Amino acid sequence: MGITKKPVKYAVIDAFTDSEFKGNPAAVCLLEEERENEWLQSVAAEFNISETSYLIPFPVSDSPHPRFHLRWFTPVTEVELCGHATLAAAHFCFTSGLVKENTVEFSTLSGILTAHKVIELKESEKGEVERQPFLIELDFPAIATTECSLDEASSISKVLGSSVIDMKKTASDDLFVVLPSAKAVTDMRVDLEEVKKCPGRGLIISAAAPSGSEFDFFSRFFCPKYGIDEDPVCGSAHCALAWYWSKKMGKSDFTAFAASPRSGILKLQLDEQKNRVKLRGKAVTVMEGSVIV
Repeated sequence: MGITKKPVKYAVIDAFTDSEFKGNPAAVCLLEEERENEWLQSVAAEFNISETSYLIPFPVSDSPHPRFHLRWFTPVTEVELCGHATLAAAHFCFTSGLVKENTVEFSTLSGILTAHKVIELKESEKGEVERQPFLIELDFPAIATTECSLDEASSISKVLGSSVIDMKKTASDDLFVVLPSAKAVTDMRVDLEEVKKCPGRGLIISAAAPSGSEFDFFSRFFCPKYGIDEDPVCGSAHCALAWYWSKKMGKSDFTAFAASPRSGILKLQLDEQKNRVKLRGKAVTVMEGSVIV
């Protein structure tokens, strides 16, 4: 008989949205101590959503802010950076009472990542000031884009045909493709088996938003090699999207629309000198419970 483990509290949180069952779902599990990788991966496979994150309190820190170890797992593997699951982890910290202040830090495979709780006030029609659902601002590394190799360009053409107007490769090993219109991004049906044959990790598709839109660009992200056919709203992909569109549009602040069927909205700010991207978004808790094994 195995050793009985103390139940692990979890929440499923939809990130980069203010509506339930939209945005990108992430499971956040609060651990009291490290667990073996096999267990972490098995639980992530059981949730079977794009990311499961694991929080462990950091007992000693030279920072004035609360700090946690944070790891991210897809249904099949651990990853080095995940935006939406970091936003979900921060939302969990702020709403569960785990963190009493407006800043929390995470020690990750991508270094120390910071999340800030941002309170917005809005004046009602009656002239009264109303508090809005809070935003969370993440401070992430920017991800540069570079030219594709001939092999990479050839593999993109096999997946998307002749409709491509620009091809790049990101520093995080994703293929990055620009299509002629936002509608082309939204309507695109990608052959996931062909995506699996492509070099690198995954495939980002993007286009400038329609004229008059509240958004700057649309995008989608496909990563079947990591067990995620389509990541509904990929925060880390937007670290490359902000870099690319900054060069094209000559600006550093963006409102981005993730055009997956679940959809999502991100506010982005690129600081090219510091090589950082700030991602802002909302989140909603949709499920709470315990893992009992």
